[in-house]
Amino acid sequence: MDFKKVEIIIIKYFSQSANMDDLDVLNKWIESPENQEIFQEYVKTHFAITLAMNEPDIKNIKKALFHEIRKEKKKVRAFRLKSIMKYAAIAIVFLGIGILLQKNIFSNSTDKETIVPKKDEITLKLGNGNIKIIAADGTSKVYDANGKVVGKQNGKDLVYSGNGASTKLVYNTLSIPNGKRFNITLSDGTLVHLNSGSSITFPVQFLKNSIRKVFLSGEAYFEVAHDKKNAFVVNANKLDVQVYGTKFNVNNYPEDQATDVVLVEGSVSMSQSGPITKNKNEFFLTPGYKGTFNKQDKKITNEKVNTSLYTSWMTGNLVFRNESFENIIQKLERHYNVIIINNNKSLANETFNATIETDHESIEQVFNYFKKVYQINYSIVENKIIIN
Repeated sequence: MDFKKVEIIIIKYFSQSANMDDLDVLNKWIESPENQEIFQEYVKTHFAITLAMNEPDIKNIKKALFHEIRKEKKKVRAFRLKSIMKYAAIAIVFLGIGILLQKNIFSNSTDKETIVPKKDEITLKLGNGNIKIIAADGTSKVYDANGKVVGKQNGKDLVYSGNGASTKLVYNTLSIPNGKRFNITLSDGTLVHLNSGSSITFPVQFLKNSIRKVFLSGEAYFEVAHDKKNAFVVNANKLDVQVYGTKFNVNNYPEDQATDVVLVEGSVSMSQSGPITKNKNEFFLTPGYKGTFNKQDKKITNEKVNTSLYTSWMTGNLVFRNESFENIIQKLERHYNVIIINNNKSLANETFNATIETDHESIEQVFNYFKKVYQINYSIVENKIIIN
């Protein structure tokens, strides 16, 4: 990407004139660790010039910063009334609450409330019904009914060998609890990244000259091994996603009203679940588009999107763009494995923009951010987050 173009966007960002497309380009560019360091230098320089050039007192710096934040918040509210895009450029890091949180700019030393996320285990249900516990940072082996090793785990990766000539489908189910992510390589070489609160049911060994079909609940990113002779199908409840050699993301949590398929590379089709026939009505996606299957009326629509926003969870980022607070809460519960109770119902349909680094920011830091920036009050009671 042309750095001059990026530099112009950064200047627009700090001058609060960046639009939605500009911010999406910046978000994509900043995914590179090298670019993050460059951007952090811009942030430090801007912060020093605007807030702390000649001010050694951190209290005054924080006071000035929060004053700017409140000013921007008022602008955002005004934009909402005019139904204009809701971006809050608050002159701090776009990717994070991260940098300033790590420097404790938003922390309050008098706030001792803490919450301890639940620690559930990753499980693998074998063909005989037995349940195997998978330690996220461990090593283990998976055996078939004959005692043969069919899979090996190394840390967050479980790899099925694909050796042998099976004549009968035997299914395993890998379940990832809230608060964790995990990867699995299927016997054909297909790589699947599983998000928090997701499960996949798959054959230990795909059969020759047969459709490769797996069943997904939750969210996963697929890198499907190319095989012209044997189609690959992801069943997402009432939706079948048929693959023609590709990389794509499927979001199919049970509580959601729709199933989203985001195509990054290659080609996929979407259709109501059922037998694959020549006359089956397929809706094809092209790279850069998101297909949405409405679970109620069974209709499929599509729109062009920035695919990185929908795949950022694999690197530990939650990206919200004009997202309702109700949906944000659902995702935070899933990614941090905590319980959040919203008693402020007027907030449910309010929309917000944020990028959260879940691997580096605690749930307390996230809610402290919402409290400081958006004046959302909360308390922690019996290990639950209560929004007042």
